Amino acid sequence: MTCMVVSQMSKTYHEIMNDKRRIMKESVGIDYEGYEFEGIGFDYEKMMSDQGYPISKIRDIQRKNMVGDTPLIELHNLTKYARKYAKKGYGARIFLKDEAANLSGSYKARRAALSVYKAKELGYKGVIAATSGNYGAAVAALAAKEGLKCIIVQETFDSNNVSQPEILEKARKCESYGAEVVQLSVGPELFYTFLKLLDETKYFNASLYSPYGVNGVETLGFEIAEEMMNKEGKYPEAVIVTNAGGGNLTGTARGLKRAGASKTRIIGCSVDLYGLHMASDKDFNRKSFTTGHTGFGIPFTTFPDRSDVPRSAARPLRYMDRYLTMNQGSVFFITETLALLEGMERGPAGNTSLAAAFALAKEMKEDEIIVVQETEYTGAGKHIQPQLSFAKKNGIELLFGNPLEEKPGTNIIFPENGSYIAYKEIDLGILRTSYMKHIDTGSLSEQDKEFLMQELGVDRKTLLEYI
Repeated sequence: MTCMVVSQMSKTYHEIMNDKRRIMKESVGIDYEGYEFEGIGFDYEKMMSDQGYPISKIRDIQRKNMVGDTPLIELHNLTKYARKYAKKGYGARIFLKDEAANLSGSYKARRAALSVYKAKELGYKGVIAATSGNYGAAVAALAAKEGLKCIIVQETFDSNNVSQPEILEKARKCESYGAEVVQLSVGPELFYTFLKLLDETKYFNASLYSPYGVNGVETLGFEIAEEMMNKEGKYPEAVIVTNAGGGNLTGTARGLKRAGASKTRIIGCSVDLYGLHMASDKDFNRKSFTTGHTGFGIPFTTFPDRSDVPRSAARPLRYMDRYLTMNQGSVFFITETLALLEGMERGPAGNTSLAAAFALAKEMKEDEIIVVQETEYTGAGKHIQPQLSFAKKNGIELLFGNPLEEKPGTNIIFPENGSYIAYKEIDLGILRTSYMKHIDTGSLSEQDKEFLMQELGVDRKTLLEYI
């Protein structure tokens, strides 16, 4: 039910878009201009330090809201299954951070807890988030606990008014916590409507890309390092993070480093939806994943400031050691495998990383440890069966075979067994080159170059080659 009163003197599309920097600044309570350098860069670390909280404070905020301290579980049976297809002495131990145990059922509650806390601290009467995913449910749940109003703006359906079952499930979840859900068709109206609502309501922008949104995830990386050291006396060799907008990877990596796990490899992973355009009405319902895919992962990695704040706190290229993609069929396969071998039924996003972990485990030594950094709740439209039924209705062919031959939008190829589960590697050099296409390299100052070295995670010699 719509309870929001919209002004009859509503601003036009062009008026809103031309005023977006003011709207974004006022709605998040940060003076981003104070962190800008003269050239292309800005003081990222100072922004994160000024706007963040000590890890102890974040944990306290989250614990009071039934968030964090989730179990780190060793998947003995899944590891044994991976070793079946690995050569002798190989088959790394697979651990899983069970974030479905959080309030609202995903790691996004960590981000929401901090954003809602900040909103109340600054005196806002309500919060708004633009998301079709788990973050909406998290913001709605935490806003309910804090007594704040909540609006979730959701990209829901194509021009034929057809919506994916997973998106409808998440809308139901948001509404169950008392949030107002504004559902829109795919396209540019999402950002416009989001800004318009912020301007008219004067609510807090609970952005995924604010320092608070990323700062809240740091406890996840910190807990992984802390628990692994307590359990095994060492930090994991690798942590795999499902990557979409980059905040999940950025926050987890920063938390691991805060805890001292500076040598742990940070591996990003996304579902391969190459060729499908996320803003295309035609392609919208030809994909079976609404987040954690390359349609978000690639553009937000190569141009992070495309977000709903002037400067995104999610900067994945600063922290990423490798970037892998998995096909849709392998993620569905590993989702069912997790349920059958470990008795854990979990949603699709975290299982993207789990599929990659399974493939990587076969290449790593058996005394090494790989941690899958999150799970999420499942049920209703997020379950395998409605997703696959929806795919068939949209003309997607379901096959068994070589997953690497899958063509997004045309078919979904399931592996016949675990030996077929494999990843594709994305060359970080290509992503860095793509990032540089957004930069005018003709007049870079020394300060600009220092900023770019940090942004791309490269030394001076390598940067000069990119330039």
